Amino acid sequence: MRLKFIYYCFVAVFALNTQAQSKKVKVHTVAFYNFENLFDTKKDPVKYDEEYTPAKGWTEENYKKKLDNLAKVISELGVSDVQKNTPVVIGTCEVENRGVLEDLVRHPKIIDLGYSIIHFDSPDKRGIDVALLYQGKYFTPTSYTNIPLYIYEDMLKGKKEETTAEDAEDSNDTENHSKRVYTRDQLLVTGLLDGEEISFIVNHWPSRSGGEKRSSPYREEAGKLNRKIIDSLYKINPDAKIITMGDLNDDPTNKSVKKGIETVGKREDIQKYGMYNPMEKMYKNGEGTLGYRDAWNLFDQIIVSEPLVRKDYSTWTYWKVSRFIKPYLIQNEGRWKGYPKRNSNGVPGYSDHFPVYIYLVKEAK
Repeated sequence: MRLKFIYYCFVAVFALNTQAQSKKVKVHTVAFYNFENLFDTKKDPVKYDEEYTPAKGWTEENYKKKLDNLAKVISELGVSDVQKNTPVVIGTCEVENRGVLEDLVRHPKIIDLGYSIIHFDSPDKRGIDVALLYQGKYFTPTSYTNIPLYIYEDMLKGKKEETTAEDAEDSNDTENHSKRVYTRDQLLVTGLLDGEEISFIVNHWPSRSGGEKRSSPYREEAGKLNRKIIDSLYKINPDAKIITMGDLNDDPTNKSVKKGIETVGKREDIQKYGMYNPMEKMYKNGEGTLGYRDAWNLFDQIIVSEPLVRKDYSTWTYWKVSRFIKPYLIQNEGRWKGYPKRNSNGVPGYSDHFPVYIYLVKEAK
């Protein structure tokens, strides 16, 4: 009799789980992808873009190949059994200007996806900017602005420069008379995702040029600015849904992220007005988005606000995070073997970073 009772209990629980799983939900993908030097072939009279001109081997053919590579990634990014569409929103960085983004979204592989562009020119002397691509069918921007990051050379006073600079080409340029270090703005976009308000912040924080420790104060200031933007959104709406994402040039456990943005790495630890970083667990598990000297970093991060992790599926809710890694994105020979397939020796690659993405879910009505 007892066994029979247990059996019927099991059947009942199984039926409830099956019913819950059969509920129809909508899924949207939000992604971030560092395009790694998406430059056109024209010499800009102001920016330092000589490396990406025909004189240096960056030909029209190479430029078109780079666009083709990026369009291929976007056409597959986040597509799975649970999500047939590409990301409704893509944050990106290392783009030279709006023109290269227009060429990209008009590429035959993705033109039918209907991506629109939000972009501002930043004061970065190499001319690389952040931007947001979005599918207007699902996301309608209501406001957007670029917010400058003010950092100065004096912040590094007394800090010894290291000779193991990770990314020499992405140096932090200084204006002589003011000692201001010119870097990328932080892009804030607020809009309606299928009628529900969500804000996105797109970042590309100062590089590690001069060494991680020496340059850390710059990224700590970037983290503080990011938190200031987040707090301003929370002040307007205590239930604000916020997604901040980008190439932070720091890992999830670095001070700029943990103390600057004030993130937590466990979903159950998040408090009201908090920010949850699902990438922290990935990083501690040894997962990364770019490699350097036989070690992995996870600079590309997507961080979400507390209202997105409440598990209230009547509204948009964070579900899970992932990296996008395909065999064609991995270098299979030479110096960078096993790492993301970057531009190398004048040959266009994809990027020196893997893309990352999250799924948002909501009960379908």
